[in-house]
Amino acid sequence: MDRLFLRLWLLCGTLDALYATALAAVRGGSFTGVWLGVASGPFGDGAQAWGAAGVLIGVTVHFAIMAAMAGAGLWLARHTVLGEVAPWKAGTLYGLVLYTVMYGLILPQRFGLPFPDPDRIKLALAMFPHIAFVGLPIFYTVRRTQQPS
Repeated sequence: MDRLFLRLWLLCGTLDALYATALAAVRGGSFTGVWLGVASGPFGDGAQAWGAAGVLIGVTVHFAIMAAMAGAGLWLARHTVLGEVAPWKAGTLYGLVLYTVMYGLILPQRFGLPFPDPDRIKLALAMFPHIAFVGLPIFYTVRRTQQPS
């Protein structure tokens, strides 16, 4: 397995997981609720009652999704023009694309959520981690590893 992929996958997945958990706590939710909610995406609403096993499944689902996001971002950074532009531009664009796919296609299909969220604060809070914790780390890290030491 590509060591850079592994590093990006774990970094982005951990940052995003911590953000989701902290945001839920600030909103009055719980650690358990976040991850049971993630598990309910692919496994249905019944996952909300799975307890600790459901939390583990939710974290596993999260990191599986993050593997796809990190892998696609790494490929784009290595094999397309995105790897040649400023990392802040490429990372921001990639994060916006990830946000659009997740909140514009997947979540409305599964949960019937509106897109874009009419609450601009919620929209910004949902968009932020896709850019700051996924897109930017991928493109900055790839750029840094490509520069001669």
